[in-house]
Amino acid sequence: MKENQTHPLVNFEERNATLRADCEQCFGLCCVSLAFAASADFAIDKNPGQPCHNLQEDYRCGVHTDLVNLGFRGCTVFDCFGAGQKISQFTYEGKDWRQDKSSAQEMFELFPKMWHLHELLWYLSEALMQPAANSIHEQLHEMLAETERLTLLSRSELINVDVALHRMHVNTLLLQASELVRAEALRGLKNPPRYPKKVGRGADLMGANLRGANLLGANLRGAYLIAADLRGANLQQADLIGSDFRDTDLRGADLSTSLFLTQSQVNAAKGDESTKLPASLIRPPHWSKKTG
Repeated sequence: MKENQTHPLVNFEERNATLRADCEQCFGLCCVSLAFAASADFAIDKNPGQPCHNLQEDYRCGVHTDLVNLGFRGCTVFDCFGAGQKISQFTYEGKDWRQDKSSAQEMFELFPKMWHLHELLWYLSEALMQPAANSIHEQLHEMLAETERLTLLSRSELINVDVALHRMHVNTLLLQASELVRAEALRGLKNPPRYPKKVGRGADLMGANLRGANLLGANLRGAYLIAADLRGANLQQADLIGSDFRDTDLRGADLSTSLFLTQSQVNAAKGDESTKLPASLIRPPHWSKKTG
């Protein structure tokens, strides 16, 4: 592989096609397999394996257009990274859990595993798009191939996969990629950013005033940014994997080259037409028009 060349098997179009949810090809697995508790995000309690009462016979949500008003905001920000259709159409070859009741419980158990594996595919694919991480591209590609192999296992094989252990191995590489990219972003700057107090990995920044902050290359992995004010902030090359963006104000913020940002994070935040997003993500329809 030539220096600074991203892997030829990875590109945004191919990634988006396979790692984006296609509810038309899914058996409503997120509405059955996953549990949730009555809270600000969900109006009711639901046990794992219990179909949501809003799930229709055709596996579509009966209140999809009114989820927020009915107290199911959590559903609007969920993203399975394409795991739903993978389990439905590939692993179970189009046989749904109502047709094959003997396999229903197994299907519900396999969906979260596939979901986490597809999420890792998203992150690994993005890491491979980073020229600054060129020194570990081969390792990243090998891990990508191994993760893809796991998603193609049979039902009996997939049920025994230790996804937590695999995630640990993947995360080691993602951390290396993050460090390489963030270091490159800051290299040679005459005036490197001075991050506000508490900014860092896993930081509690709930409600924090970070308006206009220069967070170029910051490590915000797993940070709690709930309801934080990030209007006009520079989040280029900032590592945002696992950051909680519920009600975070991103109007005018620059996330165009942020690392490991997902659609569910963006969906949970507030933004407008001036918010800059990576090319791989879609501007949420509920975001406001540009405001002053």
